[in-house]
Amino acid sequence: MSPPAMVKMEDTNPEISASNSSNSESRDSDPVGARFTDLCKNGLSLDENPYTQAMKLFKETKHLLISNASAIGNGTPEEAERFWFAFVLYSVKTLSEKNSDNSQLSSDDNGFSLFQILRAVKLNIVDFFKELPQFVVKAGPILSNLYGIDWENKLEAKELQANFVYLSLLSKYYKRAYREFFLTSDANADKQSAVASGTGYVSEYHRFGWLLFLALRVHVFSRFKDLLTCANGLVAILAILIIHVPVRFRKFSIHDSTHFVKKGGKGVDLLASLCNIYDTSEDELRNTMEMANALIADILKKKPCSASECVHENLENMDPDGLTYFEGLMEEPSLSSSLDILEKDYDDAIRSKGELDERVFINEEDSLLGSRSISGGSMNLSGVKRKVDSIASPTKTITSPLSPHRSPASHVNGGANSKMVATPVSTAMTTAKWLRTFISPLPSKPSTELEGFLASCDRDVTNDVIRRAQVILEAIFPSISLGERCVTGSLQGANLMDNIWAEQRRLEALKLYYRVLEAMCRAEAQILHATNLTSLLTNERFHRCMLACSAELVLATHKTVTMLFPAVLERTGITAFDLSKVIESFIRHEESLPRELRRHLNSLEERLLESMVWEKGSSMYNSLTVARPALSAEINRLMLLAEPMPSLDEIAMQINFSCGGLPPVPSLQKHENSPGQNGDIRSPKRLCTDYRSVLLERNSFTSPVKDRLLALSNLKSKLPPPPLQSAFASPTRPNPGGGGETCAETGISIFFSKIVKLAAVRINGMVERMQLSQQIRENVYRLFQQILVQRTSLFFNRHIDQIILCCFYGVAKISQLTLTFREIIHNYRKQPQCKSLVFRSVYVDWPPARRNGRPAQEHVDVITFYNEIFIPSVKSLLVELGSAGPTTTRANVVPEANNNNDAQCPGSPKVSTFPTLPDMSPKKVSAAHNVYVSPLRSSKYAKAERHSQLRQCRCGVGQ
Repeated sequence: MSPPAMVKMEDTNPEISASNSSNSESRDSDPVGARFTDLCKNGLSLDENPYTQAMKLFKETKHLLISNASAIGNGTPEEAERFWFAFVLYSVKTLSEKNSDNSQLSSDDNGFSLFQILRAVKLNIVDFFKELPQFVVKAGPILSNLYGIDWENKLEAKELQANFVYLSLLSKYYKRAYREFFLTSDANADKQSAVASGTGYVSEYHRFGWLLFLALRVHVFSRFKDLLTCANGLVAILAILIIHVPVRFRKFSIHDSTHFVKKGGKGVDLLASLCNIYDTSEDELRNTMEMANALIADILKKKPCSASECVHENLENMDPDGLTYFEGLMEEPSLSSSLDILEKDYDDAIRSKGELDERVFINEEDSLLGSRSISGGSMNLSGVKRKVDSIASPTKTITSPLSPHRSPASHVNGGANSKMVATPVSTAMTTAKWLRTFISPLPSKPSTELEGFLASCDRDVTNDVIRRAQVILEAIFPSISLGERCVTGSLQGANLMDNIWAEQRRLEALKLYYRVLEAMCRAEAQILHATNLTSLLTNERFHRCMLACSAELVLATHKTVTMLFPAVLERTGITAFDLSKVIESFIRHEESLPRELRRHLNSLEERLLESMVWEKGSSMYNSLTVARPALSAEINRLMLLAEPMPSLDEIAMQINFSCGGLPPVPSLQKHENSPGQNGDIRSPKRLCTDYRSVLLERNSFTSPVKDRLLALSNLKSKLPPPPLQSAFASPTRPNPGGGGETCAETGISIFFSKIVKLAAVRINGMVERMQLSQQIRENVYRLFQQILVQRTSLFFNRHIDQIILCCFYGVAKISQLTLTFREIIHNYRKQPQCKSLVFRSVYVDWPPARRNGRPAQEHVDVITFYNEIFIPSVKSLLVELGSAGPTTTRANVVPEANNNNDAQCPGSPKVSTFPTLPDMSPKKVSAAHNVYVSPLRSSKYAKAERHSQLRQCRCGVGQ
């Protein structure tokens, strides 16, 4: 066996290796600088102030462009340059406007928008967002120096990207619905052929509906432009179009039982029928209709008339009660005039913002949006589709590209709308129906049974629980009165609808919290054979995790733009490690939770485990110092420990919360800081300069696909429920379950087990993709486990996939396998969880003796990490693994590491053989045809077995 090898130059991936093509560019900065100057002066016509700031940022980041050119875009210097120009200009535009000292940059005359930048550099917005994380990570320290440590929040790149994706989905949703009801032509044969040929003609009625929708977004929806609210808005727009578009352009008959199933004595109930099709709330639809009608009256100066008082062919056989009609709204010349007014109104609204011109989605400018579909189900997952889906979901939460297309209402309407295709928007609306059906009818206070548990503690904690829920949910869903004193700066211009929206979301989260808390208490009482659950119910951190989980599900259902994960962590003062302790229990104890929300929580748990729990400020490190004292020095040197969790009173003071008549809880501070309850586990305040991807997934925003989530959840389902009381107890407290372990040791052992299972799923996916042997899979899995328990510090501030990639290459080398790092990364890019930053940007803290002029802490590519950090640390493990021979399994053996501070602790899981994973991938069963058979899931298999037995019993009776 050969010793572990360093990566040779010919083995490196040109996309991630250091650029050697700087030559003349590095010696003479004039060519690049001249092109940037020309873009600013001639391409965008910038005035002196924005031009000066743009040149300053460009000059300070130019060395980063030169050193990272091969890792941006397609790797050519020309394309990397265009991306970098766009990143610099977007940053200057956004950050300068939000600095009070530079407010003059946001004037109407000098403003320039992101779309203007993209047109000038010939890039589309999908590729821009795909590559932006590179700039954020590399240029972060420079941006922090220029614009303050909160520059990343001010940049709002994640929110802008989410807004873009949601609008892409909504425009497709609107187009599909419009074409379901109306002709796509204004009775013009040439225009109809233009539509057929794909040149993108849009009828004036179609355009009117989209512009009226944008007016709703600007004037009514304000800051809470979540996907669900906007989708309801589009249904309201559709109703207005049905009422007003001339009958000759309809594709439907008002007597059509497929579309209009709700009928009464006065005719078709239009709004109830649309609610039946689109799974929306009739009350919400009526409210949105009222606001849209008010806009038509105010902006277009049209006189509203009760439909019951009008006689028009559009209203024939339609129940007029509650409907409003505007005479001549869709007739010429009124229509052309209305379009001009709506265009001008939108121009005035966005002129000073300079972000997305949302009319582009109806204009279908492929040069900006990208020529490929971003919401269809047929796109290759490695392309734009995955990037869009990843941010569109609260984690590809609401839909998977592998999910079967079905009617969004088929499960409640008996499949009457089988023509409707399931989309992320329609599936989100279906999921929202769960909130209305199962959660909204519940009381907004603890039930009698839950009150019994709260009162059975050593003291009655009912008031504590109620007050805490009010404070925390107010922090997550703030009211208007908070203004800019709340967590984000996006609260300007909040109006009455904001308060209504926030109050509704608070109530939904509150009711869900009480419901699941009651179920958990019932289960804990059965396990303990006692109703006194003081240890759990007085634990501040546990309750905040439960509230955060409930709020995140509400946010995931509504798909908000302004509250992307991990916002709930920051607003509740908990950490990723804290939240990871309750997710599995939350899913277990809410049986009615829709499949899409279960998938969201499972995907969220993956995201927490893969990287967030390893970030600076994670409370995991506070437990690790107790479970692994030898790691304390390294944890303290890197300053990884979490800060103290803010008290409830501090949060209440920060948001100016009024207790609403509830008595104060004098003992609250004592319980929050009591070593017997929460010890000194702390919560972080995440620094904007910390390594974080802008492409945050609400379900990765890149979320894993359905089958991989199912495999992971199947692994977890075999385990007993985690002990909640010990999970949230003080790290130094003895584990109530016995065994002589502290709660920290038990908690770290459970945490490591989850990491190992997640790694097993990902290793298996890579092995199957690269068609490697089972022995290679076993060795990679074994090496990963050994690193986790013996070289734990390699995971600090890193992503577990970075360790997995290095394990593959190291094992390939000791196994004499011809496998290059280029091939490993090429195949990793096809994995559903892949983000390019994983292999392009690995955290490194250089020892003083090895800095050689480099900064003490920086991000390098994975090959540099492998050569400089990984191999020196794990060389002995690789040598031992190779010397074990190809057939030795050596289960449950952990080699000792002499004088190694990372040596295994008593609570660490022992190294084991590769687990059995459920094979959920479809198998091809025909050589001549593309016919595949998917294995039956365990739940469905059990159901099929019961049905089969029942049929046999019936046959027996018949005989």
